[in-house]
Amino acid sequence: MLSKLKTLFQSYVDASVTSDNQNTLPENLIAAILMIEVMKSDHHLDAREEQELLAVLIKTFGLDEAAAADLHELAINKAEESTSLFEFTAQINAQFNDEAKLSLIKNMWRIAFADGEIDRYEDSVIRQVSELIYVSHSDFIRMKIQARDLS
Repeated sequence: MLSKLKTLFQSYVDASVTSDNQNTLPENLIAAILMIEVMKSDHHLDAREEQELLAVLIKTFGLDEAAAADLHELAINKAEESTSLFEFTAQINAQFNDEAKLSLIKNMWRIAFADGEIDRYEDSVIRQVSELIYVSHSDFIRMKIQARDLS
């Protein structure tokens, strides 16, 4: 599994070198970055959110714990370098199908629910991403309810 993740990261590096100002990121890295944005939005990093993020990465992307930790670390670094959500949501619109978009929104809600309370800033980040990736309001609410029921 670790070799699979290394291959994925190498393809990211190769794509960055060969593309003309297009830093296309792998889907799992984009998703991890946006989940980290939810974690950071309330300015309070909670260990329960960290654990939920790792659990989501393992389950959603079929990673082992070491690969999930590596992806988490890479996502933190990319999130710190980012200037807006748009650079990621534009790639989501180009790469994700509707099912993957809904899964992303539900996983973002899972992170928000992990500490037992939804902060208005967490809600705002998830709402902004939903709007930028053209997820309907009814699907936004449906994913919120599904994530709440999982927590």
